[in-house]
Amino acid sequence: MSRTAPSARPADTSPSRWTALAVLSAAMLMTILDGSIVTVAMPTIQADLGFSPAGLSWTVNAYLIAFGGLLLLAGRLGDLIGRKTMFLAGNTVFAAASLLAGLSTGPGMLITARFLQGVGSAMASAVVLGILVTLFTEPGERAKAIGVFSFTGAAGASIGQVLGGVLTDAFSWHWIFFVNLPIGLVTIAIAIRALPGERGVGLAAGADVLGAVLVTGGLMLGLYTVVKIEEYGWLATHTLGLGAVSIALLAAFLVRQATARTPLMPLRILRSRNVSGANLAQILTLSAMFALQIIVALYMQRVLGYGALDTGLAMLPAAVAIGGVSLFLSARLNTRFGERAVLLAGLVLLFCAMCLLTRVPVSANYVTDLLPVMLLIAGGGLVLPALTTLGMSGAGADDAGLASGLFNTTQQIGMAVGVAVLSTLAARRTEELLSAGESTASALTGGYHLAFGVAAALLLAAFAVALVVLRQPGPVRRG
Repeated sequence: MSRTAPSARPADTSPSRWTALAVLSAAMLMTILDGSIVTVAMPTIQADLGFSPAGLSWTVNAYLIAFGGLLLLAGRLGDLIGRKTMFLAGNTVFAAASLLAGLSTGPGMLITARFLQGVGSAMASAVVLGILVTLFTEPGERAKAIGVFSFTGAAGASIGQVLGGVLTDAFSWHWIFFVNLPIGLVTIAIAIRALPGERGVGLAAGADVLGAVLVTGGLMLGLYTVVKIEEYGWLATHTLGLGAVSIALLAAFLVRQATARTPLMPLRILRSRNVSGANLAQILTLSAMFALQIIVALYMQRVLGYGALDTGLAMLPAAVAIGGVSLFLSARLNTRFGERAVLLAGLVLLFCAMCLLTRVPVSANYVTDLLPVMLLIAGGGLVLPALTTLGMSGAGADDAGLASGLFNTTQQIGMAVGVAVLSTLAARRTEELLSAGESTASALTGGYHLAFGVAAALLLAAFAVALVVLRQPGPVRRG
């Protein structure tokens, strides 16, 4: 079967659209790289700047909280003041903050710079999908564009840790931040000419200051609570208290949006089955996938004895498989069978990968025990582009930035919650097995087995949501 293209307007064949796609992809690549490149350099940064062990985690947490907490607000502001304006401003803030981070001489300076990097990333990333879907309106071309965009995400995830190690070893940790400066400046220069200069609908259409405070405060506090779960525990007063305040703020935000004259987030966007369903499926899927990336890396290093570079190279086939499928196959399959069917098939592949991981032994052979998993993870190359298309399919032109910001927000929530939940479960199971007399390697493996089993259950839940809630957008012609 193949999908018929809309006949209401001819496809724009301007080459500048593909230049714009390259700019958007480069900006997203920087964002994804920045989320992982710092992890390899953390021991060097700690020794050089005198971080305490607890303080060191804030080089990651400060970025995550600012980034995840501001995405929804930045997406809506992009609709109001212009998505190009928001994208350029975000890249400018990010480049300046990267320079500040590279010049840091103490913990406070670096944490501040990382927070500002998160602010800039949120401003730019929140509107990227909104710009993309307005540039590529024909279903076939949109599928290709989203495939290319998803490929850059896979590339960033795969090379971040490797590049961080190379730059730190060859130069110094400062260069993991300095490298963003030339990329950012080139991106800004090209974006000024390549991106469409549409005007926003105006601040009067959604200048809800109270709503902005509620949603930003609720998301930031919620993400802070999640990233501190491993330190305090799930049932600690700190976790339960701050979690309750976060939920109350977000609930108040929804009430505000239902009653405000100019809401920041018109609730009509959530009435779309595809918008709501795709965002829920994304939370479940990325909770499993991102935790998979972290926990498999821990398994390789703590059980199999791999080094940081060896681990990055061992996981490279997964990234290549995801990137190859998203770049070369996803668009064709989405056009022929529809995004919903492709999403379901991709989730099945990911579920099979998780099931294999629940059986990995203490002394695993890479070729027979792990390489098949890395290849099955190619299902992510089917899942991510399909989810992106479905998540943006219910948004009108005036809400594209909001839908983009919402989609990116649920992405960050899924990643943060997945790591917190699965890491905690794995750690507790490991402690139980150690207390029962198991060896360290066996206990660690048992803990990871539990995490992979829970991840498989999350993917089954995502499959159920996709099957029951999502609908194929646009007409599909069988043939």
